[in-house]
Amino acid sequence: MANKLIQYFIDSKAELKKVSWPTKKETIKSSILVIVISLLTAIFLGAVDFFLNLGLEKILSI
Repeated sequence: MANKLIQYFIDSKAELKKVSWPTKKETIKSSILVIVISLLTAIFLGAVDFFLNLGLEKILSI
């Protein structure tokens, strides 16, 4: 069991050396993109919720 665990960590370390890590600039650009898309999605869903709620109130008040 211990031998398999040690081999797992050795293999994991070898695989991590093969990874092409993004640069700091790429990471910042990607993070900003995720934040902007998340905010736009939140605004869109908030607007849809607001207008559907407004329409539902109009229907129920009749």
